[in-house]
Amino acid sequence: MAERPDLDAIDRRILAELQADGRMRINELADRVGISHPNCLRRVRALRGSGVIKAIRATIDERALGYEVVSFVTIQLESQNQATLAAFEAAIMPLPWVQQCWRLSGDADFLLKCVSTGVEGMSRQLRQFAALPGVRTIRSLPSLGQSKDGPLPIPAADGTPD
Repeated sequence: MAERPDLDAIDRRILAELQADGRMRINELADRVGISHPNCLRRVRALRGSGVIKAIRATIDERALGYEVVSFVTIQLESQNQATLAAFEAAIMPLPWVQQCWRLSGDADFLLKCVSTGVEGMSRQLRQFAALPGVRTIRSLPSLGQSKDGPLPIPAADGTPD
């Protein structure tokens, strides 16, 4: 597990501002958090270098690109040995419609967020999952809509969320 870097109040404000608007220019960000532009750039680079900032990218509405169905799929494998887990992860990596993959503890081994153009597309995806080696059970949970997509709470210096 990666070591958590020490974040001061300014780093936390930078993170909050970038979550609100990742396209913000460094000079505007520096002005908002009350530090010099070079200091702000140094801090952002350090946050990226340490892995605190994983990526800055656009969040696109699935429906705008024709993906009418968002589903969450749980996968239970026949075995939880490292080779079976790694083989499953390798098999889904090239599938562009699998947006997220989470390894779980409990009844299912993986939770996948998938997009498809419709119910037929979702059905094809489920058949592809069933054909993967080591898959025991598949459960699909089609989404009826998203109620919230919020930013991460930025913890205070003592570790409690703000």
